[in-house]
Amino acid sequence: MTDLRHFTAGDGCRIAYSLEGAKNLPVLVLSNSIATNLSMWDGQVKELSKQFRVLRYDSRGHGKSDTPIGAYSIDRLGRDVIELLDSLEIARAHFCGLSLGGWVGQWLGVHTPDRIARLILSNTTPYLGPPSNFDEQIRTVLAVEDMSDTADQFMRNWFPASMLAGPNEIVDTFRAMVLATPPRGLAGCYAALRDSDLRRTIALIKAPTLVIGGKDDKVTLASHSEEIAATIPGAKLILLPGVHMLNVEQPAEFLSAVTGFLTAA
Repeated sequence: MTDLRHFTAGDGCRIAYSLEGAKNLPVLVLSNSIATNLSMWDGQVKELSKQFRVLRYDSRGHGKSDTPIGAYSIDRLGRDVIELLDSLEIARAHFCGLSLGGWVGQWLGVHTPDRIARLILSNTTPYLGPPSNFDEQIRTVLAVEDMSDTADQFMRNWFPASMLAGPNEIVDTFRAMVLATPPRGLAGCYAALRDSDLRRTIALIKAPTLVIGGKDDKVTLASHSEEIAATIPGAKLILLPGVHMLNVEQPAEFLSAVTGFLTAA
């Protein structure tokens, strides 16, 4: 059972987090996809905590964190991370974000370079337009009473057909996370993505960066990963066979890429 704690961000939102691993180890922050919670990393924490002090958190509007009403912003989501680090007196950390977490990672790399040691951006993009698409998703998610169709759409975007063809414990776990996400939390983060365009500013990122993409990703395309790696000076790129949730679809390859990059001389 994960030991969940809370801290209060500058705007009064309570954010849930967990911290695992020895205090003398370098800190690694793991940041989640939209419509999930920090348990999406459960399969990686045991191994990662052997080499890192692993800090996970629920994005606002998700999991056990508060769900403020209204649109969120990438700026606010990024500041949640910095204020969490401040509350724990952590001056500098590695950061690995997947999907929405990767958007947050890009913002941190641009705006708080002194706080990020090494940066991993997985299955993400600096821009996902047009904004009208998100407006439609916001209207839809706020109007539905049953999130089942929304959850099914996420599963189709996140996992290969082979994992969706029959009973699958991983798919069931992630589907349950979507169903447990408050609609207004999902809408708030949709707004943050709608209003975010980091295509030019990520050229300012100075942290050593690894970009991980899925060759068959249907949302944050492999070409998006290639674009990020080409824009951030010196960034490394790894494209894995898989769709969106590479940490669970390709767990050994994903873990090897993360640990290899973070421990390289």
